[in-house]
Amino acid sequence: MNRVAFLFTQAPHGSSAGREGLDAVLATGALSEDIALFFIGDGVLQLHRDQQPETILARNYIATFGVLELYDIDQCFVCQESLLARGQSLTANHVLEAEVLDAATLREKLATYHRIIRF
Repeated sequence: MNRVAFLFTQAPHGSSAGREGLDAVLATGALSEDIALFFIGDGVLQLHRDQQPETILARNYIATFGVLELYDIDQCFVCQESLLARGQSLTANHVLEAEVLDAATLREKLATYHRIIRF
């Protein structure tokens, strides 16, 4: 069975990458049992709970991360350095429970996946 990693690297607003990535995760979740989500760079902002996309007339898809449990997708990792570089708290309550890893550990874990899909 192929292990599939989804790598979120872009901010949640300004492009459709986050929404498209989440759609791809849900579609793949119906076909594969070993899926993980990784958030690095501006992708860590996808997890921010207090987003207000309606103020910029953007579609609110962030709450959809909550349905990942229904697809048994529970492996989520976020880069510690990326959080700190963007002024985010390491202990903040995110829209999705994610394990905070240092960059080296995150790279090692990512390397164990057969397929990596970047959004």
